[in-house]
Amino acid sequence: MYRHFMKRGIDVVLSGLGIVVLSPVFIITAMIIKYTSPGPVLFKQERVGKNNKLFKIYKFRSMRMDTPKDVPTHQLKNPDQYITKIGKFMRKTSLDELPQLFNILKGEMAVIGPRPSLPNQTDLNALRDKNGSSSIRPGLTGWAQINGRDELEIEVKAGLDGDYVKHMSFLFDCKCFFGTITSVMKSDGIVEGGTGELHKEERPL
Repeated sequence: MYRHFMKRGIDVVLSGLGIVVLSPVFIITAMIIKYTSPGPVLFKQERVGKNNKLFKIYKFRSMRMDTPKDVPTHQLKNPDQYITKIGKFMRKTSLDELPQLFNILKGEMAVIGPRPSLPNQTDLNALRDKNGSSSIRPGLTGWAQINGRDELEIEVKAGLDGDYVKHMSFLFDCKCFFGTITSVMKSDGIVEGGTGELHKEERPL
């Protein structure tokens, strides 16, 4: 009942309210991006959605226009060289993720779920197919996000995504939601250009 009906209803309400309440933040952030770095305000990229259907994810652009396309940040050599001045702040505070509220409203994403992967992240996508986490909408944040984020090895991240699907409930989503607020305030797990610092045996149950 929850995962099929209530969850989507909550997503629509939260994303709609978020867009309205945070509209001044959207406007101010867009203006700063436009006046401090050449290029568009929004960054659009193809990601893997529910049942492996591809969609365009929206983000505030935090990197320069000459950044290699469709390459995960941790695979870039010295990723800091591509991040704009305002981009560094946006990524640290997760402000760059706010436009995904529109992806949620459109039904392409959920508030809570596995973070949407790139099509070329074949190892992660294969593991998600095996544990069933590719069968739900990807999320703005999720269980893996509050348990390591950029520090996680691919196997650990996929395992946490699988754990989320098995135990998905309203209370579990609340735990992820409020845990995200704490993680964002502390900037937990944000490692530009790094991944794999948290090993499998350290994965929380």
